Parts: sequence; C-alpha cells; structure tokens
Amino acid sequence: MSIHIVALGNEGDAFHQDNRPSGLIRTYLGRSPLVSGDESSLLLNAASTVARPVFTEYQASAFGNVKLVVHDCPVWDIFDSDWYTSRNLIGGADIIVIKYNVNDKFSFHEVKDNYIPVIKRALNSVPVIIAAVGTRQNEELPCTCPLCTSDRGSCVSTTEGIQLAKELGATYLELHSLDDFYIGKYFGGVLEYFMIQALNQKTSEKMKKRKISNSFHGIRPPQLEQPEKMPVLKAEASHYNSDLNNLLFCCQCVDVVFYNPNLKEVIEAHKIVLCAVSHVFMLLFNVKSPNDIQDSSIIRTTQDLFAINRDTAFPGASQESSGNPPLRVIVKDALFCSCLSDILRFIYSGAFQWEELEEDIRKKLKDSGDVSNVIEKVKCILKTPGKINCLRNCKTYQARKPLWFYNTSLKFFLNKPMLADVVFEIQGATVPAHRAILVARCEVMAAMFNGNYMEAKSVLIPVYGVSKETFLSFLEYLYTDSCCPAGIFQAMCLLICAEMYQVSRLQHICELFIITQLQSMPSRELASMNLDIVDLLKKAKFHHSDCLSTWLLHFIATNYLIFSQKPEFQDLSVEERSFVEKHRWPSNMYLKQLAEYRKYIHSRKCRCLVM
Repeated sequence: MSIHIVALGNEGDAFHQDNRPSGLIRTYLGRSPLVSGDESSLLLNAASTVARPVFTEYQASAFGNVKLVVHDCPVWDIFDSDWYTSRNLIGGADIIVIKYNVNDKFSFHEVKDNYIPVIKRALNSVPVIIAAVGTRQNEELPCTCPLCTSDRGSCVSTTEGIQLAKELGATYLELHSLDDFYIGKYFGGVLEYFMIQALNQKTSEKMKKRKISNSFHGIRPPQLEQPEKMPVLKAEASHYNSDLNNLLFCCQCVDVVFYNPNLKEVIEAHKIVLCAVSHVFMLLFNVKSPNDIQDSSIIRTTQDLFAINRDTAFPGASQESSGNPPLRVIVKDALFCSCLSDILRFIYSGAFQWEELEEDIRKKLKDSGDVSNVIEKVKCILKTPGKINCLRNCKTYQARKPLWFYNTSLKFFLNKPMLADVVFEIQGATVPAHRAILVARCEVMAAMFNGNYMEAKSVLIPVYGVSKETFLSFLEYLYTDSCCPAGIFQAMCLLICAEMYQVSRLQHICELFIITQLQSMPSRELASMNLDIVDLLKKAKFHHSDCLSTWLLHFIATNYLIFSQKPEFQDLSVEERSFVEKHRWPSNMYLKQLAEYRKYIHSRKCRCLVM
C-alpha cells in the first residue's frame, strides 16, 4: 500500500536564497521518526540548479511498510510545461501540501493565482495543507493606495493565508522555522494524521472489494451497460394561425373585394377562408344553395348584408384583369361596413377573440346599441345551421377553442372543385386546390404562383416525382395543419415531398412519426420486417433530414445484433460503419466477457453450490 503526496509552491525566501535551509518536504522526510530512508535513497529523480529548481520526486517508507511517494513542484513554469503529467499527479494525490514563504509575496501570488485554480478543478475530497513558512521581516501594514508600489516586497499576512485556506477548505499552518518542533511535531503531526486517514480509507475500500469478490464463486458475470441515449428531436411549433392571418394583409390570390354602399372599395379577401367559417359566405358565393342550408336566419342575413355586383359599368371594372377578376360584393349595412376590416381580421385570426373584436368595434362606434347590433350580425355570420344563435354560448364555445377551426372546415374543400382555381396533374389524375391556401402555407408555392413562372398564369400544373397519395397527404397538411401517414414508407415519401416544397414543420412531423413507429417495434418485429433501415438512412441524408439520419445511426448501433445480420448492413459507408461500431450495443468487450463467463459456467471446474 502506498501514499501519494503532492507538494506545490516555493517556501524559500526570495531575498535570502544563498543561505536558505533545506526545503520543507525534504526536511520532514529526513527528520521524521516515522519515515525511514537515508539521504541517498530519498532523492530518486532530481536535476537541479541554483537558479531554477526542477520537479523532484522522493520515495521513502512510512509506518514500517507503507510506501511514501512525494512529488515536489516548486516552480509553476515547470509544472505548467507538462500539463498532462501535472494533472495526473494532482488527480492521484492522497494529500496536497501548498507552501509559500511569508516574506516572498511573489511565491504567495504564484500559489494563489496559478496553483489554486488548478487544484480547485481537480480536487475531490483530498485533504489540503497550506504551510506558511518563515518569520515575517516586516510587520508594518502596507500602503493601500492603488498607485503605490511600496508594498511589493512586504510580507504575506496571516489573514491572507487563512482566507486562501477557507477557499479550499484546507488546514492552515504557520511554520516560523524548519526546526524539530515545527517540522516534526506541528507540520508532521498534521501530515501524519491525514496519512493515517488515507490509509484507513484505502484499507476500507480494499476490504469492500475483497468482500464483493468473495461473494462470487469463480468468474463474476459481466454487467451489461445501458445503451446510449437516443438523440431527442424537438418539434417545431405550429404557425398555422399566423399563416392564414397574414394572408389577409399580403393581398395575394385575392378573389373577392368588398365595397361600401357608396361603391368605394373597403377590403380584399379570399372566398375559401370566408366559406371555411361561415355558411353565409357559402350561400353568397354559391358553394351551397338555400336547400342545402335550410336555415332561414342564415338566408335572411345573407340577403340583408351583402349583394353581388356583376355590372360591367362598375367603377374600375375596365382596369380589372380580363382573365378571372375578383368578385365584387356590396356591403349594404353602413355600420357593419365601417367595421368590416376588424371583422375580417377577427375571422382570419381564428374567430375566437371576441373581446378584442368588441373593443375594436367600440373604438369606431360610440353607441353601445350599434356595437351590440354589429356583434349580433357577426354572430349570425358564424352561425351553424339548425342551432339556436346565442352570443353568450358562442363566446363560451369559442373561448374553449382558441385555435383555428378552419383546420377541420378547410378539409371540406380538400380535393374538391368548389372555389378551386388551380388543378394539379399527377400520374394521370387531377387534384383541384386553392391558390390562397397554398400561398399562405408554403413559401415555395407562394413564389411559384406570384413570380415570373409558367405556373403563375396556368391553371393546370403538372407535378413530377411524387405519387398522388403522397401529394394529397401534403395538401391535407397545408389545409389542416395535420397529417397521419399510413406507415413508415408513406411517411418517408411525405418527408421527401415536404423537403421538395421546403415545409420544415411537416418534415419534423414525418421524422417524429418514423421514429415513433420504429421505437414501438419489439426486437422480434425489427428482425423480421422487410423495411430496409439503411436505405431509409440514406434517403434521410440525401434529403437533408439531419435529425432523422443521426437518430437512425444511433438506432442501428443500439440494435446492432439485429441489423448486423441483415444484408443491407453491408451498404453502410465507411464513416457510418465506424460510427455504428463505436456506439454499438452491446459492446464487443461485453460480448467477450459474456463468452468467457459462459465457457467457465460450462467447464468442469464449475460446480453447482446447491446440487
């Protein structure tokens, strides 16, 4: 058994180098009755000069048969020059001794500024002794003026030493001289106390290990470590609300314009959004007939509030595009028309912020009766056919659904020709859609329909590289902000489509779906499934799905014993194979230990203790 002591710092007096006595550590080793070893055997590795002492190692025997190894490092530059060795020395130390001379403030600051930060980082329940060596030559208080340099050679005070000891939780000693009392009894007594504590701790740990080894007869079974934690994918927040709300302000793909009774333009809007939330607008734009709705209040509200103008002599009609001009709607009610911009903003933001709508209307209409009248008309516009219209109930219902309810209403228009203004041609089939929704939800399509591209003026648009089912799932996400792939293969196809149209949130949804499906599979199903996991990995990398590709690599490594037996495992690149081998579970070391243990169990040397 051995004890390792590391001594740091220079206890010599910088002003009296010529007649300096032997160092603290060597003096203790030479005089202590508990340490055996002559002068020639103490110094094992020393190469010193007068001007620059170097790293020194001492070895001796303590308490009879305990090996004592001391490393004395008096100069910081040498300590710092071999950082790897120095760090290992401190990390393996049983006791650390920090020493400085009370008349050499430079040695104190070298300890405080250089050694102490290193010790703090590496310290782990190791006792520390701080030894202040020497008798102070100048007891006068130094000048505290920040511009004064008269105290550079002054002594180190007791308070400074105690404060340094408090920072480390160390034991502070003042050694006025290196005589038998201070070295043998004072410093030696404290050092030997910590040596005994270190021996007791090592003996206790050794006994524990022996008990554990004795509790197992023969070779202990190997312990299977836990697999590495899989990377966590962070879901991207939905921006469905803001996408549709911004559509009102961007004035793209407008197909309806509202005018006041004086035929002055008020605001532009989109039929698809209005019809998604209101049967009044469905009736107005001929999406549904009165027979379909069968609600007299909705029919009456439509007739009282709006009128469609198709007059070619309408002001500004000649300036409209001849292709497909926006529909002109006259708002008959002047009060309702004055608040129409606030009402449409309320509808486009999800039609649930009733308090904000009422506050905006009050700012424009001072009379409370007029405010109630307009609110009542808004409620009628949002009324569900066949249900009693109650503002209080409507408020309560909407307050419980502070989200767009277009996500279900817009699904009514998915893949249907009603109000459609664009048709996609895929694999010989046609899929109708609505430019306003596509532009609001997809930046690539917004650029395609509003830029100098063929698609901006064409109604029929061909789509290549995507199946009809995948493209319909893509449109379903744009319309409803949700999707549910039928399986891993379809989710991967949808991810590729989302990458093609740069819809990042849909990519994340597909990634999470694939990961959830794979994680839920038991090992037996993973071994028997026909899905090529390596091909899935390569597709994820090719389509810039970094999160999924990283996760799949960890998944292959974690299920190494399953996937390494499959033929597609050989298709991994050198870099991918290296990563999988490095992070594989169980590890090669465990499998070797398990093989040795099984060999031992089945050998003749092993006997059952029970039978």
